[in-house]
Amino acid sequence: MCQIDHRNEPENPRAEDAVDLSRVLRNSGLKNTRNRSAILGILALSDSPVSAEDVYLKLKDKNINVNMSTVYRALDMFAAKNLARKLAIADENRALFEFNRLEHRHYLVCLRCKKTTAIHSCPLANYEKTIAEKTNYVISGHNLNMYGYCPDCRDKSSV
Repeated sequence: MCQIDHRNEPENPRAEDAVDLSRVLRNSGLKNTRNRSAILGILALSDSPVSAEDVYLKLKDKNINVNMSTVYRALDMFAAKNLARKLAIADENRALFEFNRLEHRHYLVCLRCKKTTAIHSCPLANYEKTIAEKTNYVISGHNLNMYGYCPDCRDKSSV
């Protein structure tokens, strides 16, 4: 299991628990607005990382009228406050976001359909310790995303 520094991360319950989004926002120093609460709620209920476009469409489905720029700003703000984690997509100018449940995760990302699959074990735990010993750094965390083609996309065409 990887060592993670949780000192600057908010106390976030799991999505299955009753999430008091207004409290989560206030505890992070953010004003609780209808839009922020709705956007954070979508992240909290999502099983996998979602794009800003996904969030926007889910808000529209709930008849919540919000500008796309508001969604982007809120997601970036949530990432800055550690309420959400931002997963950059290689070779693209877009990202996926997930509610920060304080669980250490890595992902496989399909380059064609953008499907994300969580890697449930951390392949870097021992390497992180080795690097810390060799460099004398106090390592507070790391990110690892692997890119390739999921079985569905791989089977549909030659990759």
